[in-house]
Amino acid sequence: MSRAAPQEALSKQSEAPMPQRAATVVGGGIGGLAAAVALRRRGWRVEVLERAGRFTEIGAGISLWPNALRALDALGLADAVRTLGAVEVAGGLRDRRGRWLSRTDNAELVRRFGHPLVVLHRAELLRVLAQALPADSLRPGSGVSAVRDAGDGSHGPVVEHAGGESGADLVVGADGLRSTVRRALWPDAAGPRYAGYTGWRMVTEPLAEPPAEGAATWGRGARFGYTALPGGRMYCFATASLPAGGGTGASASEHAELLRRFGSWPDPVPALLAAVPADAVLRHDLYELPPLSSFVRGRVALLGDAAHAMTPNLGQGACQALEDAVTLAHCLDRTPDVAAALRSYDRLRRPRTRAVTRRSARLGAIGQLAWPPAVLLRDAAARLTPRRATLRSMASVLDWTPPGDPSR
Repeated sequence: MSRAAPQEALSKQSEAPMPQRAATVVGGGIGGLAAAVALRRRGWRVEVLERAGRFTEIGAGISLWPNALRALDALGLADAVRTLGAVEVAGGLRDRRGRWLSRTDNAELVRRFGHPLVVLHRAELLRVLAQALPADSLRPGSGVSAVRDAGDGSHGPVVEHAGGESGADLVVGADGLRSTVRRALWPDAAGPRYAGYTGWRMVTEPLAEPPAEGAATWGRGARFGYTALPGGRMYCFATASLPAGGGTGASASEHAELLRRFGSWPDPVPALLAAVPADAVLRHDLYELPPLSSFVRGRVALLGDAAHAMTPNLGQGACQALEDAVTLAHCLDRTPDVAAALRSYDRLRRPRTRAVTRRSARLGAIGQLAWPPAVLLRDAAARLTPRRATLRSMASVLDWTPPGDPSR
């Protein structure tokens, strides 16, 4: 063998590709699937463990604000999502008598933030995300029972689930408000906190003449909102200040409860309720997650509701989960040290999501005011706030761009 042979062998060895890194994502909702897509686009091998028997969601719409559309752009999916959604032309706030308190224009939203507000059915968004992954990486019926991580880098984390065990370089806990991953590795963290009001969500049948613009109507300790979906349908949502314990999912009795509470509210609320199938009303009590001291433990990271569940008042729950997914993949792309990458992810995401969570809680408290003098002051303040000021106040939320974006 020549003297050059050992050097040639060393050179070939250094050119050998790095082993493909593996990630196990616990939870097949919007955040979990988005994380899987983001990681796979960067060469990771991924599996998504979902407790339910299939990857889908039922019964409700979702609002995707400009920050979410930028995240979907980073995943290469924004165009597909836009084709399935409806762009809200205009909307705003109304008082209990139906008078406008404030109005927004989607054209102004696009001018300021580069994207419109797009509304679509949650199941459609989930379908787009799932179809961006290989079928063999999706594992429905795989409820997780335990998660272990040495925390010292000696070996990767392990997930125990209905199909056995999965070891990986990274585990992503995207399993929602009552996350199994969070309970396993954050055992001392405070549990979800009731926001003080329950929520209803529903989708109407196609309407011959749907409302031309969306709106949220504020009453006393109650709200009712609606926005357009494709095909003449409307996505509606309502809240009422009630004790915890009434959020039971879908039930025909909830439709009757909505008619009792909101049937005399200003048009078009009664007509919208009449167009909702009696068994298609979803009710769930609304919770938020007290702040965690960290979103990461060793090579395990939380995202979405598992990390920072928030009230829906800003329409940012799924939007923040999409941001999480894109940011997580970016941090992991910058270094082979998974634990170091997750610490960067935590530094980027925890302060931002905490601020959004607090802002959503404040808006919910204002919207749920019930004392008549406070309601009068709230409505007057909303009526006197200039439209531009309203959009300007949202800039810190909607201006987000993916880390590493050359436009930053």
